[in-house]
Amino acid sequence: MFNPISVIEKKRDNEVLTCEEIDAMVAGFTDGSVKDYQMSSFNMAVCCRGMIDREISDMTAAMLASGSRLKRVSDRPRVDKHSTGGLGDKTSLILAPLLACCGLDVPMLSGRGLGITGGTLDKLEAIPGYRTNLSQDEINSQLKSIFCVITGTTKDIVPADRMLYALRDVTGTVPSIPLITSSIMSKKMAESLDALALDVKFGSGAFMKTRELAEQLASSLIRVGESFEVKTTAQLNDMNFPLGQMVGNLNEVLESIDVLQGRGPASVTKLTNELCADLLISCQIFDDRQQALSRLETLLNDGTAYEHFEKMVAAQSGRLSDLPTLAKSHDFKATHHGKLTRVDCYSVGMAVIALGGGRSEVGQAIDHRVGLQMLIEPGEIVAANQPLCKVFSDSSLRLETAQEWLNQAFQIQ
Repeated sequence: MFNPISVIEKKRDNEVLTCEEIDAMVAGFTDGSVKDYQMSSFNMAVCCRGMIDREISDMTAAMLASGSRLKRVSDRPRVDKHSTGGLGDKTSLILAPLLACCGLDVPMLSGRGLGITGGTLDKLEAIPGYRTNLSQDEINSQLKSIFCVITGTTKDIVPADRMLYALRDVTGTVPSIPLITSSIMSKKMAESLDALALDVKFGSGAFMKTRELAEQLASSLIRVGESFEVKTTAQLNDMNFPLGQMVGNLNEVLESIDVLQGRGPASVTKLTNELCADLLISCQIFDDRQQALSRLETLLNDGTAYEHFEKMVAAQSGRLSDLPTLAKSHDFKATHHGKLTRVDCYSVGMAVIALGGGRSEVGQAIDHRVGLQMLIEPGEIVAANQPLCKVFSDSSLRLETAQEWLNQAFQIQ
């Protein structure tokens, strides 16, 4: 008979768990036979003692087995991208329709924002009518006709992850590379992929604060992906400054549309195209990286990618013609002359939360029309009273709180 206490004690003693022990622990927690306090102890033991690669793969498989997987609907290669989160990270909105134009299926199951990290679903819901709660049948139907979908995870896909993450969030066991890896990869493996591209962030606006930790997480994710025979690549990206100019939900949709129409910040276009190229090469659509990048640039510049984005949005009941306007614009100005030496992304993210554009707790309502537009970057010389960013808000009280965070964010010497 399975005894969760013996498994917890074994991990506390830094012993390697068997596949059967991990399966029983996850299955028991999912069906309620393993209690919250027991799983909390197990998570803490993993945080303290870690896991070897085989244990992490077994943990991922056990979580994957707690629910169903998306079915294959065509012979086209099937891919996705995962980002560990960051300010202004709107690449998913561009990548999915762009890759669909290249002969790939993209079944992207995304999440909502919590803390300073923006959520892809929240951004897309800035588009009136856009549905993020598609059923598996609706996902399959859309993949057959449009080749891409961006929606939320259905209830029957990896239920163990939802339960485990909620428990980790309240017990201080979120920052564990084995637990982070199994959480991310169980959801991605449930999409029945051929290839996966990872965008692992580090810096003041990322969960991983140092490049070293980001490298460790990227390596762990790649090894698990390969154990499931999914071609997995990773890029490390600096999140000590927001990606692009826009931070916020509607702001980022508008900037994504600019990129899809061949405009928009070069930093967003470059990162999106590099991630797409990784997947195109993994699936052998292109052998030469430069050829892949050239094709992607063409699809953005000639309007093909944007037309496919329009199809995806319409298929999910979104109305691009009814996009709202941004909230009232205010300039946040430099107090003195000098050189902008640093922008603390954590403080920038907190400013967006203060405006109402992010969440400090699960389930909180957000205002899609608020946000920021960054106007200068670190290293530039600024004059007194020069605007550093635009702040979009209709609330003077929220604006005042956000400006307090921005005072901390911009460091001018």
